[in-house]
Amino acid sequence: MSSSAAQALSILRDGSHFQWYVIPLLAFVFYVYTVEAEKRNWNLILAGLAFWGMDWFNEIVNGLVLHFGGYAPIWGEPGPTAYLILVGLNIETAFMFAVAGIIWTKMLLPKKEDKILGIPNRWAVAIGGAAFSVFVEYLLNSAHALTWDYPWWNRGAPWLIFLFGYLTFFIMAFWVYDMPNMKQKLQTVGVLWAVDILALIVFVGILKWI
Repeated sequence: MSSSAAQALSILRDGSHFQWYVIPLLAFVFYVYTVEAEKRNWNLILAGLAFWGMDWFNEIVNGLVLHFGGYAPIWGEPGPTAYLILVGLNIETAFMFAVAGIIWTKMLLPKKEDKILGIPNRWAVAIGGAAFSVFVEYLLNSAHALTWDYPWWNRGAPWLIFLFGYLTFFIMAFWVYDMPNMKQKLQTVGVLWAVDILALIVFVGILKWI
């Protein structure tokens, strides 16, 4: 097992690291969703939940990679945190992803046909957002807050980080946002979160694999 993976496992779901700044972060997430609910921006809220649900799905897969491979997760967060939820997801990052989908979806133009720099705006924001996210990950990796132990997922090979680490989040969020009716939006987000919650119950609560 890699040293970074071992370090992450040593603090996994250890409540003794709790810090009180978690509470205002939680309040901020509540505030963001409450403001949008007050405005009845249900499309935006569901896009945000789709983005967040995709991150949870990826984090579950990431934990399973460590379990079955025994060497390292695809990415890890072994550094200081108030609470490490999964081997590659601390509570600070989780709160960030909770609001990131709403923030990025707000950048979309009203019409899907409108373009940014000649690219349909949904794709322009998705590509730009994913590229920016990879840049932030580079900074976190430089600070040793985020670790990569595989040659196909690191600074020299950012393509999978871009495509599967982030672009899929944006595609899912914007797809849900543009769905023609609320029933489809609710069904899609509901299925995504049902899969996430069931996986967490099975792999964390019952099998204790991740």
